[in-house]
Amino acid sequence: MLRIAIPNKGSLATSASEILREAGYRQRSDSKELTLLDSENGVEFFYLRPRDIALYVGSGTLDIGITGRDLLLDSGAKAEEVRSLGFGRSRFRFAARPGTLTGLADLAGKRIATSYVGIVRSYLERNGIDTATTEVIRLDGAVETSIQLGVADVIADVVETGSTLKQAGLEIVGDVVLESEAVLITRADAAAPTGFEVFKRRLDGVLVARSYVMMDYDIPDSQVERAVALTPGIESPTVSPLHREGWVAVRSMVPRDGAQRLMDDLYEIGARGILLTDIHACRL
Repeated sequence: MLRIAIPNKGSLATSASEILREAGYRQRSDSKELTLLDSENGVEFFYLRPRDIALYVGSGTLDIGITGRDLLLDSGAKAEEVRSLGFGRSRFRFAARPGTLTGLADLAGKRIATSYVGIVRSYLERNGIDTATTEVIRLDGAVETSIQLGVADVIADVVETGSTLKQAGLEIVGDVVLESEAVLITRADAAAPTGFEVFKRRLDGVLVARSYVMMDYDIPDSQVERAVALTPGIESPTVSPLHREGWVAVRSMVPRDGAQRLMDDLYEIGARGILLTDIHACRL
């Protein structure tokens, strides 16, 4: 039985449950449930605080987990990322009052408030910033007000639009510290648990299905080569003769992004009856 850690609340939890349902796994109907057994698929889910998941997986208590890359790196757990999952994206940045910092070197000697102490300390060390004189202060929850309250000089936090920082009278300083998103993790330096490859293959199938659509169209024989060059598919498109002489039907997987433009290009070279269909899952 594969034991899997899943976030128990928040947007990360919602998106994780969605991808697991699409992959054919049962998910809880009541958010108060902390465990769920899916005996048909040989897995048991444990709904935990996102920040704790890497610790459970790294210790070997649970086999695999879904959490944020930022939480994984901040935890210091003996767990490693094996696949990015394409949702829950965010950026980790420094921010301060305008004019406070001219560059990252100015972080030395400052008080930095954050909920991600591990990430900040690692970043300071990698960039040669004196950690002996720089204080990293752990705060849970929103850290934007810590500067106004005199607790810190700088904050380091997840930034999406930056509107919250502007409201607090702060500005972003320096480059992105970390690009984060939801990731699939396992215990570091350990053999893959039984059932892991099947689980990962199912998630791979859903992620590919989300990124591609199935395109069907009819095209004159004389334009097949040009059409196939536009829609090469994953392996190769399927080309079938039509009852109408001199025409064939083509079916191919194409990237979802840009599919409408591709339909325009196919129409221009003579394709007709162009259809797009969602793919719910696949194995490649």
